[in-house]
Amino acid sequence: MSANAGTIRRWTVRLLLAGVAVFLILVALAAWIMRDQIFQTMLDPRVPYQTYEPPPAPDYASADAWAMRPEAEMEDGRPAVFVVHPTTYEGGEHWNAPHDRPQEAEVVARLSLPNWAGPFDSAGDIWAPRYRQASLYTFMNNREDSVQARLTAYQDVRRAFDRFLQEAGPDRPFIVVGVGQQGGMHALGALMGRVAPAPTIRERLAAAYIIDAPVPLDLFAGPLADLPPCESPEDIRCVIAWAAATPAETARVEALMERAMTWTADGELAPMEGRSNLCVNPLSWARTDDYAPARLHRGGAAAEGFDPGETPSPLSGQTGAQCENGVLMIERPRSQTLRRPDRLGEDRREPPFNLFYADMEMDAGRRAALLAEALEHERTYAPELPEAEPIEIDRVIPIDPQ
Repeated sequence: MSANAGTIRRWTVRLLLAGVAVFLILVALAAWIMRDQIFQTMLDPRVPYQTYEPPPAPDYASADAWAMRPEAEMEDGRPAVFVVHPTTYEGGEHWNAPHDRPQEAEVVARLSLPNWAGPFDSAGDIWAPRYRQASLYTFMNNREDSVQARLTAYQDVRRAFDRFLQEAGPDRPFIVVGVGQQGGMHALGALMGRVAPAPTIRERLAAAYIIDAPVPLDLFAGPLADLPPCESPEDIRCVIAWAAATPAETARVEALMERAMTWTADGELAPMEGRSNLCVNPLSWARTDDYAPARLHRGGAAAEGFDPGETPSPLSGQTGAQCENGVLMIERPRSQTLRRPDRLGEDRREPPFNLFYADMEMDAGRRAALLAEALEHERTYAPELPEAEPIEIDRVIPIDPQ
């Protein structure tokens, strides 16, 4: 072989290797750019909901249908707390996860309840239902299949809430907590359909906390007219809501405030786009656009793995916060422990920590105490008199003295 032929062969090999390398780089770059679409495709159940057979519904008369509920008889007057956990099932096989799926039960017990039920443990007895949660995939699009999956999950939560009210009894104060696009949506639906229309139930609500889910303000002129937003830290029988994001999380803001679906006044699900959103600042506990500095932050916590009753050590002063156009804009937390992880679908997930753990714990205890005082005072009122009924008087006939 001549020297020229060998040189040509070496350059040919180099060019082929370079071409392969460029091709692989382009494929990797395309995969990176389209990673969300690829992730969604992997999670698609690929079966129409009309022909899909959902897993069996939970029986809320059974202890197995609850991720957490009181093991002993509740103390008289101690509040009950209804907690709807966020999405833990990504998707792929099901539109709705089986309520007794071991993988989800483990994540709920290890991660969701320590972070989101934990702050309310000192305020009352926790009731957290298992339910056929809609998959994370269903919150990545607004397909009709995805909407039907969310409604199936909501029907479970609504039945669980009815059982909760029955078990708690007609006189016990209570708190409602819903976390994430899923848990918040279901809790909001229960408030609209069950709490707001019933005065005897509504008067026992200390507060409802809808976290990281949209709560349209137009609902307060309709089905939530008797259950207003909490305007100040002293308000009770009202709704607290916020959806938090840092200024850099533009995709998360868009996902929550434009593409997310939530309830309409007619009880349907519709995109949030164009609707104003409720924002109560969890540092000042006021419905205001004023900036709350980090010195007011009582503390966030990553409570993963904590058992019921165990309290994590909160990290305080981590972030300031301000409501802007219905979104709680927060500063990047100082501790890496309280920063969102970089993972696919993060825009619609709840992080593995609670940035306002200690703040929520303090607020729930305060509002529960305020409600107890109000109920005690109101029970001293004289009972309301029934509506007066007209009385017919017969014509008086004078008596003849003779």
